[in-house]
Amino acid sequence: MPEETLKQKTARGLFWGFINNGSMQFLNLLFGIFLGRILSPEDYGMVGMLTIFSLIAGSLQESGFIAALANKKEVKHEEYNAVFWFSISISFCLYWILFFLAPLIADFYNEPKLIPLARYAFLGFFISSLGIIPSAYLFRTLQVRQRSIATILALGLSGIVGVTLAFNGFSYWSLATQSLVYISILTLCVWNVCPWRPTLQWNFRPIREMLGFSSKLLLTNIFTHINNNLFSVILGRFYGEKEVGQFNQANNWNYRGHSLISGMVGGVAQPLFAQINDEPERQVRAFRKMLRFTAFISFPAMLGLSLIAPELITIAITDKWLESAHILQILAIGGTFIPIAGLYTNLLISKGKSNVYLGNTVALGMLQLILMLLLHPYGIYTMSCVYVCVNMLWLFVWHYFVYKEIRLNLWHVLKDIVPYACIALFVIGFTYWITLKIENIYLSIIVKTLLAASLYTLITWLSGSATFKECWGYLIKKKK
Repeated sequence: MPEETLKQKTARGLFWGFINNGSMQFLNLLFGIFLGRILSPEDYGMVGMLTIFSLIAGSLQESGFIAALANKKEVKHEEYNAVFWFSISISFCLYWILFFLAPLIADFYNEPKLIPLARYAFLGFFISSLGIIPSAYLFRTLQVRQRSIATILALGLSGIVGVTLAFNGFSYWSLATQSLVYISILTLCVWNVCPWRPTLQWNFRPIREMLGFSSKLLLTNIFTHINNNLFSVILGRFYGEKEVGQFNQANNWNYRGHSLISGMVGGVAQPLFAQINDEPERQVRAFRKMLRFTAFISFPAMLGLSLIAPELITIAITDKWLESAHILQILAIGGTFIPIAGLYTNLLISKGKSNVYLGNTVALGMLQLILMLLLHPYGIYTMSCVYVCVNMLWLFVWHYFVYKEIRLNLWHVLKDIVPYACIALFVIGFTYWITLKIENIYLSIIVKTLLAASLYTLITWLSGSATFKECWGYLIKKKK
């Protein structure tokens, strides 16, 4: 593929990734404000206790085959077809296993109401299994625009359903129903835009061929979900629904921030790295360019979210969630590095190193689990700080393994990201100091946002940032 064509596809993918994830986060924010005002922390806690089970089941149904298909040089109908029927079969069996395990889950949390809620909410991952192959097809072919439209439509309609049910007193059932509606509409939409269709052939030979690669990704995804939801499990076990709800609210806002960047970059990074896998020098250049772009966006966005968290949470969903705002301030600092870690993992996957991805994720998860169990008597804030620090320091571990693959020098990485980190830290610190005496929360959030955004833009422009110039040039060209 000619370099210019690949560059254009990457730029277009990033643009539509931004549109997709920006629209997603806007809609999530909009409906989250309504739901946060109507529902209680206990309602969010009920659903939050089940999240880890749904995510693990979802990983089992997908089994790492989407990444395996994206990494193949050529994919035939038989391979898509085998994964399609395999995913549906696994999902059907898993749903009924979890259906009968619901009483045990309720006993673990000492909450009998979880039994009917679990059996209802777990329907979602079976429905989503129907859309795995259409989504994999669109992902492999970099059809970000089609995926974006499907996601935005599903979010909009499901959000309306969730808010309507919450307003009419359905409490935590409205959150579970919103999720089911979202998955159902998204599945229908990707089927509508995907040209591939299954056939009634039960040849699972392609599954066996991909299993060596995909099984490691499967285990990695499971441990990733465990890592990301350790707090909900531990808080639910040792504290209660209210603490789980406060943390989940903070984690949701943090996720909205970093997933906007991770989704935009991740939607093109792995297919891009896979396409230039045989050109090491070009892969290093592409990785560093993506790294600079990610740092340019991530540091000001996430540190800015930490800056305005108390005002944002209070204005959006009232001060009953103020505790979650303080948790968010801590989590958002760690969220700054999540998109960067995502770049490292995408490159390792594109190199076929699913075993390295698995080993690192398992080691990180075990370390976090041990630390959280030891620290839970000291409170949620101590646990949050340690959790963030561990994830930040683990970037050096990811870098070590990427260095072994493409000889990416740590000094070059620091040169790519440290300038943006320093500019963002200076801007956020200066803004915090200037606005320290503003007591009106509406005036405070406006001044903080405008001042920080203006300063960051001005400094990156005056410093001659190539990434800033490229982004600005692409937007001007797109507008014309």
